[in-house]
Amino acid sequence: MTSPARRVALGAGAALGGAAAMSSVSAAAGAVYFARRFLTPDPSRPDDVLITAVGDLWVELARNPETVVPGRYGLWLDGGLGHARIGEPVAGHEDGQTIRRQVLGLDTGRLRTGPARWNGYFYGVDPYAALGVPVRDVTFATELGPMPAWRFDPDTGATGEWAVLVHGRGARRHECLRAVKPLLDKGFVVLVPAYRNDEDAPAGPDGRYNLGLSEWRDVESAVSYAASQGATAVVVGGWSMGGAITLQFLSQSPLAALVRAAFLDAPVIDWGDVLRHHARLNHVPSSVGRLARTLMGRRWGRRLVGIHDVLDVARTDWVARAEEIAHPLLLIHSVDDEFVPSGPSERLAMARPDLVTMPRWTGARHTKEWNTDPARWEAQLARFVAGRGVPSDR
Repeated sequence: MTSPARRVALGAGAALGGAAAMSSVSAAAGAVYFARRFLTPDPSRPDDVLITAVGDLWVELARNPETVVPGRYGLWLDGGLGHARIGEPVAGHEDGQTIRRQVLGLDTGRLRTGPARWNGYFYGVDPYAALGVPVRDVTFATELGPMPAWRFDPDTGATGEWAVLVHGRGARRHECLRAVKPLLDKGFVVLVPAYRNDEDAPAGPDGRYNLGLSEWRDVESAVSYAASQGATAVVVGGWSMGGAITLQFLSQSPLAALVRAAFLDAPVIDWGDVLRHHARLNHVPSSVGRLARTLMGRRWGRRLVGIHDVLDVARTDWVARAEEIAHPLLLIHSVDDEFVPSGPSERLAMARPDLVTMPRWTGARHTKEWNTDPARWEAQLARFVAGRGVPSDR
């Protein structure tokens, strides 16, 4: 009976031209590992920041690529039980090892020296405490069972329009809270749904991320809930993989007819480009990266990477599929994004200037554009959703 490793090598040989792939089972094993790392949810959130000193209005942190960037962020404290909001670096109080930053607020817990965890969402407690606006916990029906969501209703001036906000891979729904207030101010009901494989949501058939190729059906169910509650039109927003999910929803669901526009923050426009980028970052040979994509997209390889259905990465390339874009899109994507390169977003904007608006952003790490300039981010979003919405500083 042929072993699983040998079956992968044989399939790799057929897929990649034979001899080179056949000569190394270790390359096949590396491809399986690389693919699984992208597709497997990881619920662990270890501490990644060291607090070295604390003052009344400041906190001193060990320097790393996250702690030195401009903008406002958060710190989870005491294993996630506490949370503080921090602001810009304090001038004149940094050296080669540490950086001092403003403390904007302590939501829960106690700031003290020791390990903590960086929070790029800025908001890190329950939505009402974070934003100070009323919120309801609701559920909506999906093919996997009831799915939780946060629902925010505007105090006055409701327009009948809804916004459905989709967080990214491995992120929490808190990622979307940065957009809630500007949307409420425009009269939107805002729905922030979970989707399959979130910690508080049903798992998919394989318990794996599907790069948006199955998750879009949960967004479709969220939009269906909005329609059942009287939504007359919908704007969809997505961060990172949430952008990939949104684009699949817009292309595959009949409910996309209810959507008049979408805004995407640091979106995955082409998973192939992202996989190649991370292969380079991790010194993975290009042949192994290509084999990982092949494993995802072939029936003989899907069991090795743990997925229920094959994942055709080519279906996630929206530069190649640019002519299929049918909705106005606002792309907010920093050229300094270290996790999802902005190149595909830029190429999509050039391919479809009739529908895609992409203002230039610099200096922000992945999905941190709001953090570096909240006023500009919120103003661009507000102008965009007010109509066709072309920001003036594109």
